[in-house]
Amino acid sequence: MKVFFCIAVAVLFSENINGLLLPGKEFGRIKNPASAFSHSFTRARRLPRPTHRVIDPTEDCFLVTSEEGELFFKSPSDEPTVCGIYMITDPDKRIQVTFNYIDVPCENGGLVAWVDGWELNGQVWPADAWDDDRVVESCDRRPARKLISRQNAALIQYRVPARGKGFSVTIRHFRNARPCNVMLFGSEGVYTLRNHGETGNCSVIAVSPAIVRVLDLNVGQSLRRNLLDMETGTIHRCMKRGLSDYVDIGGASGLDHTNMEILDSICGLDSTEGRRPAFIACEDTVVRLVSSGRYLNSVTLAFAPLPLDEIEHADLLCGLETL
Repeated sequence: MKVFFCIAVAVLFSENINGLLLPGKEFGRIKNPASAFSHSFTRARRLPRPTHRVIDPTEDCFLVTSEEGELFFKSPSDEPTVCGIYMITDPDKRIQVTFNYIDVPCENGGLVAWVDGWELNGQVWPADAWDDDRVVESCDRRPARKLISRQNAALIQYRVPARGKGFSVTIRHFRNARPCNVMLFGSEGVYTLRNHGETGNCSVIAVSPAIVRVLDLNVGQSLRRNLLDMETGTIHRCMKRGLSDYVDIGGASGLDHTNMEILDSICGLDSTEGRRPAFIACEDTVVRLVSSGRYLNSVTLAFAPLPLDEIEHADLLCGLETL
């Protein structure tokens, strides 16, 4: 998978984390999220090829990888530095991590934590379906089972304050037959969100400003789509109308899209492509499908990068309400 890194990567990653993501405690967070763009790309880069690789903490403390393979880490010092391996794959895949060994003393705060999703700056994704089972902590011994994400992104955070100690993991990608939450690095492509008749929220989050066009909409209208269904067209402001099933289109200043700024919430049955696209100038562009479970909902979306010269004319510019 080709992963495109853009301005958003520089905003996401900076030089230090001051804690691990621990259940029942304050989320680990990276300091100074708005640090200078110039050095962030060297601190957060993806692996160039699927192979055995030793993590260099001076270069790869915050590593973003879309590749399969085996990773090794050995601590160069006794410093309690916290680092992370941010894993991402294709939207229709999940990530499996197997710990081959862990030699991390529990003394002095040594710890390795698997996170089913991503955590950054105190925010987790996907936040709609968070539970304690999505964090597995280890030290001294490796988890007995293989760890498999529910979506196409996962994270390993680690702190190894013992020189020469470390761990090894093998990363594999497997098909996800029913993807619900999807993370995109870069913002180009066509994606369909479905609830498969179930209750809950599904989402696409693009880690960049983006142009979003709705190509096909079938939300809150039919139990089963057939030739007799009458198209309602796109209904706007569905959440404010009190309708139970709808699609939020907007953006967020961070991974927690439950706090997203909403440009519009739409529903209805509409197969035309004549709708005006939404120009979202936010750190993250978010489309969230909210489902009551009474309908077979689906929405097909086309994402494209938002040009820099269009930002001032965007339909939604996040953060203005806090100024």
